Amino acid sequence: MSVILNAMDAESAKRQFLEYIEIERGRAVKTVENYDRYLTRYFAQMEIRKVADISEQNIRDFRMWLNRQPGSGRDSMKRRTQNYYMIALRAFLKFLRKRGVDGISPERIELAKLPERHLDLISNSELDRLMGAPAKALVTEKDEWKRLALLRDRAILELLFSTGLRVSELCGLDSDLDLARDDLSVRGKGEKVRVVFLSDSAKEAVRAYLKARTDMEEALFVDGRPKSLHRITPRDIQRHIKKYAAMAGITKKVTPHVLRHSFATDLLSNGADIRSVQQLLGHASINTTQIYTHVTDAHLREIHKRFHSKR
Repeated sequence: MSVILNAMDAESAKRQFLEYIEIERGRAVKTVENYDRYLTRYFAQMEIRKVADISEQNIRDFRMWLNRQPGSGRDSMKRRTQNYYMIALRAFLKFLRKRGVDGISPERIELAKLPERHLDLISNSELDRLMGAPAKALVTEKDEWKRLALLRDRAILELLFSTGLRVSELCGLDSDLDLARDDLSVRGKGEKVRVVFLSDSAKEAVRAYLKARTDMEEALFVDGRPKSLHRITPRDIQRHIKKYAAMAGITKKVTPHVLRHSFATDLLSNGADIRSVQQLLGHASINTTQIYTHVTDAHLREIHKRFHSKR
């Protein structure tokens, strides 16, 4: 049986794998597309025709090749990006093993050690200025369509900071939001559902925006002009937030994910435990949430300074 499977066409095996992770594992379409791209590049570069062509040697050769590919500027491809290729290949090998294919153990593929992740953060005063930018612009704006866009963007900023949603999750929300409730169920990565919570200011901002809407679009947030409206995209939101950051006089790069970071650090700095923050962010592993522990570290430093060695 394994001999027959080992002789399987690699492209056919890849197609089965991609169908498996999308349908049975519930992975996002974007994840499936990325895995397809990573595996396709490996197959092409190492001339993989059959599943049996996969070897430890050509995996090492492929890693060497990736490491020599140009990245940003003169640097080589980032290790984090290289790891994405290895994660996809490891998942593919696990799938083959489940199907009874004898081959390389997925555990043989080790990921490159990464430096501690740097968080892009803004200060509390910068956050206040960013959040207030659309409302400030509303005071003098007379154009009805521009006013609607400002109301929308104020609601987006408030909702991102109130809930810690990923920008893709926010874009997927529909306008039938129940604003009488303080919580909201959202479907995140891996089709996992979690509950997030709405602040009073977020509910008020969303309510004001929906009241001003006259279209019949299903999406909670829309972009474009009356005759060409579409569900807002992550790229739209990135562009709008960049504009408000400039209006607020913030020179750092500000993205929707920066607001997710602000949400997490705000909770931790005010005493929330990291397990709760993990659940609210929808992280599958506590290790992902650990990037925010610099906040609790700072808190411990202050405790040490205040209470230790008072001689």
